[in-house]
Order: sequence, then C-alpha cells, then structure tokens
Amino acid sequence: MNQSAVTTTPVSDGVRQALEISLRGVQELLPQDEWVKKLARSEATGQPLRIKLGLDPTAPDIHIGHTVVLNKMRQLQDLGHQVIFLIGDFTSLIGDPSGRNSTRPPLTPEQIKVNAETYYKQASMVLDPAKTEIRYNSEWSEPLGASGMIQLASRYTVARMMERDDFHKRFTTGQSIAVHEFLYPLMQGYDSVALKSDLELGGTDQKFNLLMGRHLQQEYGQEPQCVLTMPLLVGLDGVDKMSKSKNNYIGIAEDANTMFAKVLSISDTLMWDWFTLLSFKSLAEIAALKKAVEAGMNPRDAKVILAKEIVARFHSISAADNAWLEFRAQREQGRPTDVVSIKFESEGNQIKLPFLLASLQLCVSQAEARRVIAAGGVRIDGVKVANIETIFKKGDSFLLQKGKIEFRQIEII
Repeated sequence: MNQSAVTTTPVSDGVRQALEISLRGVQELLPQDEWVKKLARSEATGQPLRIKLGLDPTAPDIHIGHTVVLNKMRQLQDLGHQVIFLIGDFTSLIGDPSGRNSTRPPLTPEQIKVNAETYYKQASMVLDPAKTEIRYNSEWSEPLGASGMIQLASRYTVARMMERDDFHKRFTTGQSIAVHEFLYPLMQGYDSVALKSDLELGGTDQKFNLLMGRHLQQEYGQEPQCVLTMPLLVGLDGVDKMSKSKNNYIGIAEDANTMFAKVLSISDTLMWDWFTLLSFKSLAEIAALKKAVEAGMNPRDAKVILAKEIVARFHSISAADNAWLEFRAQREQGRPTDVVSIKFESEGNQIKLPFLLASLQLCVSQAEARRVIAAGGVRIDGVKVANIETIFKKGDSFLLQKGKIEFRQIEII
C-alpha cells in the first residue's frame, strides 16, 4: 500500500465521523494519526479494515462489563469494517497473566470447549452475526510446533518482557513467574500477524499484549495494527471493576427483571459512565439527558431509560417494558406514604453504606450494619444490596430500606 497517498489524502467528513465514533468512551487509541490514515485509505479504496477482538473462554458466560469492548466492535462494524471475533482456545491453555499477582491456572481442553460454546452465542447479542468473522487461534498456533515457537520467542527479549508491570511487580516481590507465562503475550501478538489485523481492541489491562501485536507485525514485515483500549466497567458497587468474584456484575443471560433492577441500583453518578460505555445513544442525546437531570429531572427516570435499553438488547423491548412495570409494582408494594426525606451531608467525596446506616441510627454500629447487609436486610431503590461496602457519592439520590418497615429517601449533598 502506498502510504504517501494515504498521508496526502484530505480528511473527509466521513473519516472525521468514523474517528469520532472510534474515540467514543475509549481510554487510548494508539497511534491515532495512523488510524486516521487507515480510515482514509479504507474510504478511498472501499476496502474494509480488519478489526480484531480476542477473548479467552475462561468462564462459561459473560457479563455486561465484557460488552463494553463488544459495543465498540459493533460501532465499527456498523461503519462497514470487518470485525473478527477471535476465541482464544489455544491461549486459554496458557492462561493470561495480565493483572495477575500469581500464575493463572490453565484451563483444560474440555473446559475451553464448554465455555467457547456459549461465548459467541452471547457475543452475538451485540455483534451482527452475519457480518462477523469467527476464528480460533488454535488454527495457526498449534501448527507452529516447537521450531516455530522458538523462532517466535526470538522476536522479543526477556528485558522487554520484564518491563511489563505485573511481571515486574512479581519479580521484585519474589513471587514466581512461570516461563510459559511469557508465551501468552507472544501468542496473542502472533494472532495479529496471522489475521493481518488493522486494529485490535481490548481492556486497559491488555495494553502490553496489544502493543505486542504491533511489534510482531513489524517483525514479520506487515503494516502494524493500531491499538484501542476501553476502560474497565465499574460494577454495581461503584468501586471495583465489574467481576463475578466481586459479586458486582450483571450477567447478560440473567432474566429481564433481575437485570432491570440491578441497573436501577447503580449510583446516579456512575450512571453517566454506563451511558457512555453501554448505551447506543449518541453523545448528543446523552448530553441532553444529563442537562435535563441537572435542570431538575429525577435521575431515576434517566436510569430507567438506560435499564430499558440494556434489557431490550439482551431480551426484547416488551421484556424491558414489563420489567419496568414489575419493578414499579414491587417498589410501591409495602412502601409507606410518609417516607422521611433526608439530605445527608458528606464530609468527603464518598460514603459507605455501613457508615450511612449507623449515622442514620438504623443500626447501632457499622459492624451491625455489615451483618444486616450480609443477611440481605438492606435494599436500595427496592433492590437487595449484595455488596457490603457499597459506596455513594455526592449527588446520589435513592430510597433506602432496612428490614420491612424502615424507609428513608436519601440525597447525598
């Protein structure tokens, strides 16, 4: 490809629009100028760009945190580009060390097969299956053999590998690093060589692996891919990234009513990050909605819009409408008409639920509050609280319920 021709091509309105869509909600797009050139080339030639997302089937199902990067894939797919959904059946045998402080146990082939069966089916709720290329990295990884693996390993140095943050921390603290863990970023990078990808997507914790793809493509004489990282979605607790281990997640296979109620349980401030990362509404629509809330619209009404959109995506529009009706019915059932409204002044930027319960004298101490929460005795906007250390921030407004008869309408100021 004549790169100078791409460089001198004026940036059209179509390329500007594609770049705006590419940048929505992203953490980093590297290098951005190269991506603009690729977009211009694609527009000029009519040749779609090859956009890759790899996921290891480490669990039998996925949660909406995983769909943040899938949403970006869909946005780029709708621009006419070729998206490649890569199932890491081979790399799952190694185990991704990203963000780990210990060696990740590799999965067995049987576990990988079971998990992979549901992965794409669930991803198809976001991607257009008819326009998605499905690949397994065992296609090119297994034929490499021992000699091919040795040649691949010669393309990178141990010194560079040890610059990786998680490896560096484990080495300096005396924690073990298995030799096979070095293979993971190499194999993920080699996927980009095999697929000749123009762009690879991933979470912020995948940046090292994604840049490895650029390096190896250059080593093999290919035009290097660009790298796009998406933020990790903060979970229901408003603190940690969404994770099953933290019990702060929404599974995309959950029933409509549960999914709807969980979305309504997030804080008013977290809601806007979720709109940006999960909604298909335009940024202008989201900005208008935020302005309406600032002008006096109940934040819960905005949250209902988000909940309906998410439920409709994974179920149906009618299921979303019914979930809202069911939620309202349950919320009003047993609620007293004379709920006390309290403006709770925050001394810092955030307040933990046990502190709030103790401060309102709904519990005699924070320790008791934690026991009550753990026993399922506290609800926020009608949803049972699962996370003991749930955090609220200034501007949050919600109905707090302890037991069957204690209700408080809270606004954090």
